Amino acid sequence: MKPDIRWLDDPQTFRVGQLPAHSDHRIYANENEMERGESSLCQSLNGKWQFMYSVNPASRPVDFYREDYPADHFQEIQVPCHIEMAGYDKIHYINTMYPWEGKMYRRPAYALGADSAQEGAFSKADYNPVGSYRKIFDLKEGLRGKRVCICFEGVEQAVYVWLNGQFVGYAEDSFTPSEFDLTPYIKDQGNLLAVEVYKNSTAAYLEDQDFFRFFGIYRNVTLYAKPKLHVEDMWVKPCLLEDLTRGSLDIQMRISRAVSETEQEETNGRVKIALTDPSGCYGTAQTGVIAEAEGNASLAVAVSMPIDGSVHLWDHADPYLYRLVVMLVDSQGNVTEVATCAVGFRRIEIRDKVILLNGKRLIINGVNRHEWSADSGRCITVKEMEYDIECFRRNNINAVRTCHYPDQIPWYDLCDINGIYVMAETNLESHGSWQKVGIEPSWNVPGSVPEWKEAVIDRARSNFETFKNHPSVLFWSLGNESYAGDNIEAMQRFFKDKDDGRIVHYEGVVNNRAYEDTISDVESRMYATPAAIEEYLENDPKKPFILCEYMHDMGNSLGGMKSYIDLIDRYPMYQGGFIWDYIDQAVWAEDTVTGRKTLRYGGDFDDRPSDYEFSGDGIMFADRTEKPAMQEVRYYYGLHE
Repeated sequence: MKPDIRWLDDPQTFRVGQLPAHSDHRIYANENEMERGESSLCQSLNGKWQFMYSVNPASRPVDFYREDYPADHFQEIQVPCHIEMAGYDKIHYINTMYPWEGKMYRRPAYALGADSAQEGAFSKADYNPVGSYRKIFDLKEGLRGKRVCICFEGVEQAVYVWLNGQFVGYAEDSFTPSEFDLTPYIKDQGNLLAVEVYKNSTAAYLEDQDFFRFFGIYRNVTLYAKPKLHVEDMWVKPCLLEDLTRGSLDIQMRISRAVSETEQEETNGRVKIALTDPSGCYGTAQTGVIAEAEGNASLAVAVSMPIDGSVHLWDHADPYLYRLVVMLVDSQGNVTEVATCAVGFRRIEIRDKVILLNGKRLIINGVNRHEWSADSGRCITVKEMEYDIECFRRNNINAVRTCHYPDQIPWYDLCDINGIYVMAETNLESHGSWQKVGIEPSWNVPGSVPEWKEAVIDRARSNFETFKNHPSVLFWSLGNESYAGDNIEAMQRFFKDKDDGRIVHYEGVVNNRAYEDTISDVESRMYATPAAIEEYLENDPKKPFILCEYMHDMGNSLGGMKSYIDLIDRYPMYQGGFIWDYIDQAVWAEDTVTGRKTLRYGGDFDDRPSDYEFSGDGIMFADRTEKPAMQEVRYYYGLHE
């Protein structure tokens, strides 16, 4: 397999050599590691990497991945980090347009017909910055002698990967994990990992979110080892009976083995499963011998575990969690791996056109939340996430929309623990392809263009497979502001075929009613007036109503919130909404006159085109200082907590 730079121009090439998306469960070598929360099977590659910046593909160091390449002229960069925040390229904020608008003519491949492939649009561009990364590392003892994979939790926007001079794979989708099997090329010592990151590819058309346009390796990079028996994926489905007090746990797992012919019988084993709560063991199950898989093939294991006694429900007021422990044991009785995830019992459903959680009407006191740090952009810390959760609880915010992409994995864990309802948004926004002067979708993507279909379904699949076990996820969202068409309809079918009980959300059908019966379980709108909401609810509505964005807290805003909150008591089908948005997007910079640190917004970096201070529309400043508007949020959201 050889890399091809033309993949940047092709919407049909978005993953090469990449492992399938899977659940974000934790793995440990034994129970002691699990209890400590430290795994000898994982190794972080965060830290200093060798780095070179190039302004376009033609000027990049083509052979930088070779083991004999002289990299003395490379500089250093911290990983994770946006390349722009390390002092390269230009910081650029823009909302609805694409960043090249007004500078060059571009149209999405195939959007103007099957003969409009737009070859060379990104691979031969005069401006398409490239980051060339190199990391030399030794394997930790716990990973040696095992199958070794690498997980890039987030890389913007297109990435090629080599190990020890051998090409490993290619990935797009900047906001979900990209994983590759390094086993064929890994060594115990002296490994050279080479990563080439491009700022733009066809993925740029699908990632036109209202944010600063960064690129680079901006989330964690982690190696993990698979023992001879390994849980590749598990889907844990808590099932509640109609009385909402009794239930069962359905577990589907994919288990892989890595054995030679001489080892095969000795590596057969069993799966032991335990469900625990804070008071101790709650239920157990055990499968038969893992022997059906031939050689290194994966084996599907399905277990249904009845729950004795009453089930403790999960919700915002009482986010009660159980813990599932899956233990793989070989034929000699030795533990080879322990996998865990949190479990919450709750039921989300629509009855009589009203969204119910655990049989009660759901009221959303929500916010939209970009991942943001004034110090480091979208490269945020767990400490900042924990602060945001505490701020939510303090101000009666019970729900979050991950606008407009999947967040870091720890965020979903924190929402599970703290009872924050999540609308888990797929990484899709193609705003600039249809909203030009009013609504003009002549070259909208993904639209109904067949060449873009698989890319967006893959993004939906990655979102689902990664976060499917989190009880906090009540909604799957198909993306944001991408109009509507056959391809988004296909995303809806993907989630419905999974039949996990969650509600599917999408707002864009409001602009194309031809799809309102086949896209979205809810009527979702942005910035509808209270009168418009009443008009919908008074005229034989088809679906419950959600405001996926409202209030737009820019400047001295948030007046009139009472008009929306009053609708909650008048219309059961009105379920509340998500304020736009939680935090300003602004960056700390030194004032050249005073020398003081100041917050700079869009346009303050001579970035053009720009939407300027439109990046500042949160109920919190970028330094996480609450704005006066937060008082309104706390009061009105507290009325229906």
